[in-house]
This record gives sequence, structure tokens and C-alpha cells, in this order.
Amino acid sequence: MAKCHRNNVDSLILHRIPSASSSSSSTSGNTFSGSSLRRIIFDAISCGRSSRYQRELRDEDDEDASKSTMMRNDSARKSEKLCDLLNLAVIESVVETKKKEETLEILKRVVRDLQVAAEAETAEKKIAAASTVRLLAKDDTEARVTLAMLGAIPPLVSMIDNDEDAQIASLYALLNLGIGNDVNKEAIVKAGAVHKMLKLIESSKPPNQAIAEAIVANFLGLSALDANKPIIGSSGAIIFLVKTLKNFEETSSSQAREDALRALYNLSIHQQNVLFILETDLIPFLLNTLGDMEVSERILAILTNVVSVPEGRKAIAGVVEVFPILVDVLNWNDSVKCQEKAIYILMLMAHKGYGDRKAMIEAGIESSLLELVLVGSPLAQKRASRVLECLRMVDKGKQVSAPVYGISSSSSLGRERGHDLRMSAESKAVKQLVQQSLQSNMKRIVKRANLPHDFVTTSQHFSKSLTF
Repeated sequence: MAKCHRNNVDSLILHRIPSASSSSSSTSGNTFSGSSLRRIIFDAISCGRSSRYQRELRDEDDEDASKSTMMRNDSARKSEKLCDLLNLAVIESVVETKKKEETLEILKRVVRDLQVAAEAETAEKKIAAASTVRLLAKDDTEARVTLAMLGAIPPLVSMIDNDEDAQIASLYALLNLGIGNDVNKEAIVKAGAVHKMLKLIESSKPPNQAIAEAIVANFLGLSALDANKPIIGSSGAIIFLVKTLKNFEETSSSQAREDALRALYNLSIHQQNVLFILETDLIPFLLNTLGDMEVSERILAILTNVVSVPEGRKAIAGVVEVFPILVDVLNWNDSVKCQEKAIYILMLMAHKGYGDRKAMIEAGIESSLLELVLVGSPLAQKRASRVLECLRMVDKGKQVSAPVYGISSSSSLGRERGHDLRMSAESKAVKQLVQQSLQSNMKRIVKRANLPHDFVTTSQHFSKSLTF
């Protein structure tokens, strides 16, 4: 066992216990200075810690380097993708711009050819140029705008005065240019197309069916714009459209008649055009045509516009059997729209004229109105209730109404009272029984409909406002 003795401050003497074989007098030992020993121990400890620390640092550096490399690779890949996208966008933009430039050049060339063809004498060039415009404008909204801006409309309008084939080509080219483009529609009318079309119809004896159908289609498209309605209506186009609709000569196709009816509806929206419509025999024709379910709703829509003016109400009331016809429409349970339009017409006429109310009662309108109040659509129920309210005023000659077509209510009242005085006692008794029966039936049905209790009672109050 080694023993450590401290001889002095500066040295340590290590004694080794002698073994059995060694001499007791001999000794061996090594002497180290204190500073040398401390340095050796410190170096050994420091060397061990430094190596482990350096290994950890190297591992961390390697990991950081690996992460940094991965991040640089990801960033590089993202940059490459971004560059690819930007390059693709630039390429697409360049291609799109080039395509638009090429399209513009094509349209410019087409318009130049059209303008040259309009001045040429050969019909083939005119037909080819107009047909090209028609084809380009058929399904391309941007082409319609560009062609009109480049000046395609005036030469097409001028071609309406040429031979038949060129006329048809130019008419359908104008039709396509106006599809869904109000600016083009207004420009076509301002270029004088409406008057040229009517002049063409008047000069054709007999009129060419293909040309007539193309003109009707143009009137339908052009009349959709509010600014064009008064111009077309005052031009005389309504007479032509009515003739096409009535088709007495059996030269119009079903499509042309449908287009004419729709064009007349567009024109009737403008109240001033109603007066032009009344100059024709359109109203009797429309009322007598009711029953054809394919056109009845459109016919009733025209009549709702006509009935909004006093002259229109007078014209409708003057048609034979008008109220039985309209009352019959109220029973079309499978056509709610027709019911609503028919009851609207009757509501306005009942509100404005006492004589019309009596005619409605004579046509048996009460049962139809009560049925609408019970099972009609919400709008039809409101309008039917308003008509019933108007009909309550027809009781014992009492009248609360505005003048009927220029005849004062007081004069009407005098005539009705005179008529009552001339009635026989039997007629009065029958009338009284009918009124009592009607009143009783109305009370029962009103009770089922949960209407106000005083709905069927005679009232002196009559509201002149129509809100439905």
C-alpha cells in the first residue's frame, strides 16, 4: 500500500512498502513537484472534457449544417417553382395578347371587307361579308362589341336596300350584333334600320317569308330596350306585327307568330304604344285566342298592360263576351299565372267602372272569385277579395264609383233607378232572391275562409287604392 508523506510545501515523497524479497534497507521513490502534478492532473481532466465537448460541438455543427442544407434545397426548389409559375404566367399573357391582336386584325379586315362590299355592285361580296359578321357575332360577346366599335352596323343597315339574299344576310347579322348588347341595339335603331325594314316589307308584294321572319326577330330583339320602344311603336311596326300574329294569309311560321306576340308585349309596356295597339283589331283577336295554353299567358300579359289606360279598358269592355271569357280563365286551376293576370284585369275594370261590375255579376263571376279566395294563390286571393269588395257596391242601385269612360256616376245612377222603376214586380222578386242566395253563400264561404265578419255586409266605404 502506497503512503503519501508531506515532507515540505514543495514536494511529495511516495514510499513503497518493501516486499519480502527486497532488502529492508533499500528504498525506491519518485519525487514530483506540486505544480507539475497539478498541471498533469488538470491537463488530463481538461483533455477529457475538451474532447467530449468538441465531439458534441461537431455533432451539433453537423446537424445544423444538414438542416441548413435541407433549407437551402427547399428554398431552391420553391424558387424554381415560383420562377416556373411566373414564366408560365408571362408566356400565357404573351400568348393571350398575341391572340387578341390577331383576332383584332381579323375583325378589322372583316369590317373593311364589309364596308367595301356595301359599296360594291356584286351581291356575292355583300352576302359573304354580311355572313362572316353574322357568324363571328353569333356566340362571341366581345366580337359583337368590337365589330360595332369598328363600324360594322352602318354598312349592314345600308344593305337592307339590296337584293333579297343580301337583305337576309344583313338582317341576321344585325340580329346577332344586338344579342345581349343594349349599346348595339340603340345604334342599330339610330342608324335607321327600323324604317328601312318597314319600307322593305311594304315594297315586297307579296312579302318574302324569310325576310318577314328576320324582320320580326329584329323587332323582338330591338324592342327589349326601353329607349327603342317609343321609336318602334310610332314607326308603324305594330301594324306589321299584328298582321304577322294573325297570319290570315297563312304565310307566317309558328316561330314568327311567337316572336311577333313577344314583340307586341315588349312594346305594350310603353303606355304610349297602347294607343297604337288600339288602332288595330288586336284586342278582340287576343281575347278570342285565349284558350291556347301556349300563348294565353303572354296574351294576358299584353292585356294587363292595355288595361292600365282608360282607352284600353274601354276597348276591352267593348269586346263581345269579354267577361265570360275572363271569368273562364279564373277556373284554370292548372295555370296560376293566367289566373293572377286575369283577376288583375278584372280588378282594374271593376274598380273603374260600375257598368263593368254588373257585367261581371251577369257572367257569374262570384263563384269563381270565392273559389280563388279559398284555394287560389296568395296574390290571386288578394285580388279576388278586392274584386268582391267592388261588387258589394252593386246593391239596390247604389253606386260608389269613378266616372265610367266619360259618363258620370250620377247619370248612371239615374238610369239605373229608372230601370228599377220599370222592372216588373216578378223581376224584382227574382232579383231579390238571387241576391239573398248569393249573400248567404258568401257568408258561409267567408266563414270557412276566416275572413272578417263584415266582409259580405253592404258597406258605403270603398277604397280606391289598388295595391296588388
